[in-house]
Amino acid sequence: MRSGPATRAVRRLSSVPSADASSLLDSRWAAPRRALALLALWLLATLGVRPLLLPDEGRYATVARDMLWQGDGLVPLLDGLPFFHKPPLMYWLDMAAMSVLGVNQFSARVAPFVGAWLLGASLYLAVRRWHGQRAAAAALAVLAVTPFFYIGAQYANLDMLVAGLLGATVLAFVRAVDEPRRALGWVAGAWALAGLSVLAKGLIGIVLPALIVGAWLLAQGRWRDVLRLLHPLGLAVFAAVALPWMMLMQHRYPGFFDYFIVEQHFRRFAQKNFNNVQPAWFYLAVLPLLTLPCSAWLPWSLREAWARRAGPRRWQFLLYGWWIVAIVGFFSLPSSKLVGYVLPALAPWCLLLAAPLAHRPRALAATVALGAALCLGSVAALAWKAPHSSKPAAAAIAARFVPGDRVVFVDANFYDLAFYAGLKQPVVIASDWADPEIALRDNWRKELADAARFDPARAAQVLWPLARLGELTCHPQAVWFAVRPGDARRLDGVPGLEPVHRDADVLVLRSPGRRCG
Repeated sequence: MRSGPATRAVRRLSSVPSADASSLLDSRWAAPRRALALLALWLLATLGVRPLLLPDEGRYATVARDMLWQGDGLVPLLDGLPFFHKPPLMYWLDMAAMSVLGVNQFSARVAPFVGAWLLGASLYLAVRRWHGQRAAAAALAVLAVTPFFYIGAQYANLDMLVAGLLGATVLAFVRAVDEPRRALGWVAGAWALAGLSVLAKGLIGIVLPALIVGAWLLAQGRWRDVLRLLHPLGLAVFAAVALPWMMLMQHRYPGFFDYFIVEQHFRRFAQKNFNNVQPAWFYLAVLPLLTLPCSAWLPWSLREAWARRAGPRRWQFLLYGWWIVAIVGFFSLPSSKLVGYVLPALAPWCLLLAAPLAHRPRALAATVALGAALCLGSVAALAWKAPHSSKPAAAAIAARFVPGDRVVFVDANFYDLAFYAGLKQPVVIASDWADPEIALRDNWRKELADAARFDPARAAQVLWPLARLGELTCHPQAVWFAVRPGDARRLDGVPGLEPVHRDADVLVLRSPGRRCG
């Protein structure tokens, strides 16, 4: 098999002599514009290669698409219903990409790409200012080839976008107290980024920067700097960015604040009935594992950080360490833990891992080559066999679908099917919507039941009781049923069904429709 340009490049990098590898860290390719352009190209190269993964990528890509096709661009829509689990910034970025590039896998992942690039750019520029060109180039290289970062940059959910915005917010606040002559501009910029962080994933957009920067400053006795960061101009900028969308949603949907602020933040953080319950030490294992091979240098990184504990840059290293501890500790408190939650810790983590490698150019080159191979191999594996994808079933429907046909999901939500089939109207989802257990389990049924609160009239049309499944064939055009193969018995008694497609995940059947009295 012929090797691609990316593979040949990393091979050349790992084979150059030590002096040449060292010069790469100081070369023109490590200068800001070229380094950040290379980061963008590296992240974009495989952005649209693999199918959407379920459930997250299918859900969020379809929400953005439906906002573009069915809504007004302000209200997130899940199967035509207001979906207020998350704020809208990711959807807005993906909508913009879809309007220019079309509705496809690439445009559905623009938001995480933006977050990843912003994280890399913020880290590079801050390290360059504090520790020099060589350290900045090493830190950016380590971050870029870390599989956790690379896959996160092309995984269509909110985690990488908020990680990039949080990283930029923290570093802007630090720059504001580090550069008194231009402090007000950096304060305003930091609060604007915090407002965007809130629009990316809610209140953590301001809570975490306050925890990281506030505690770091107070540990130094710099309480006056804390007060300077609370400048009225900065607070006004934050309010102007973060509040208008929330106020508009509260005006349209009177229960919005209780659901979005109280339930999705405070109750969700405290409750234990959500999915992905993990032990308290979960992230202590996840972070080193998902940042291999660079995390193999952790012992040397810790030794170097300890050696600098009394140096002129000791407060910067205290910031890096506290930043990691604050993120990991905060997300370790709730019982529900998802891997992507600790992406905001990647910037300081990779900076510390890169510290010993900046002075070992041959080791850096070998580590970067291995990391790049792992990144590309992971994407290739996911592209070769995307787990549980509905893309083949969607193609079978799209081949014979006529506008006006009805599509029904039977006791399941095939998140990516409508996206790939190009369905422009909400599907009907049949399930036992009267089940009192729905409110107790964090799954697709609860998402839709929650959304139904805000538009009961539309919910009555798209959330259908299983007991009346046969009535859905009373339609002047064809009716398509998608069901898990193991649940096919639920369609017993539905007349006129013709099998169209079957795979391990989806069974598609078609009814010609019928007239009913």
